[in-house]
Amino acid sequence: MGQKTSPIGFRTGITLDWQSTWYAPKANYGEFLVEDKKVRDFVDKKFNQQPPYAAVSKIEIARTRNEVKVILHTGRPGMVIGPKGAEVDVLREQLEELIDRKVNVNVVEIADPNLDAKLVADGIAQQFQRRAPFRRVMKMQCENIMNSGALGCKIMCSGRLGGAEMARRETQKLGSIPLQTLDANVDYASSTSFTTYGAIGVKVWIYKGKFGEEIQPQARPQRGGRKGGPRRQRKGGGRDFQGGNKSNN
Repeated sequence: MGQKTSPIGFRTGITLDWQSTWYAPKANYGEFLVEDKKVRDFVDKKFNQQPPYAAVSKIEIARTRNEVKVILHTGRPGMVIGPKGAEVDVLREQLEELIDRKVNVNVVEIADPNLDAKLVADGIAQQFQRRAPFRRVMKMQCENIMNSGALGCKIMCSGRLGGAEMARRETQKLGSIPLQTLDANVDYASSTSFTTYGAIGVKVWIYKGKFGEEIQPQARPQRGGRKGGPRRQRKGGGRDFQGGNKSNN
């Protein structure tokens, strides 16, 4: 029954850290929890649900006695920071007005977006909205994930795929996904694509290896190269173009 459990919640507190790290007395716990929810919803709506899409994958919140620290993990840090940090300053002011506390915003760049399940799921959902062929999108995303060094990946899409009258589920899987192994670094995320035919759900699992082991990126195949080695020369030579004159050898 490992496929029925969220890999993130299954490992949180054991091999994964909490995304909100703070302590509060019983009287203030509910207030802080609601504030965290407001911050996450505001950032997600501002950067992920409307252009320009800044690809914010994870939001970490830490509280001290004097301020609230918000750490944004994004694949496009330039969109979040803005020219000379202008966008970060605007975001900080908006969050301070939202929760009425001093806020400090830090931005962390995601090294490889192909290894982040949230960014992959959102990218697939955006392509479905542009009516891209779903089988080709799923296959290409799986190949990109494996080429980035992942040990396994699975993409599941459900809904009226391709505008079909009856909803169905399609799955693309490469490698292995050990869902029951607690020390396995499995990233999971879901997203929803709102198309003209209805909502399409997208789920992504990415297996990165054991915790503590770094992924070694694999060499990606070069595009545009000719298959089968170098081109053979034809018998009798070819045509030489020198100075605009043609001559046969």
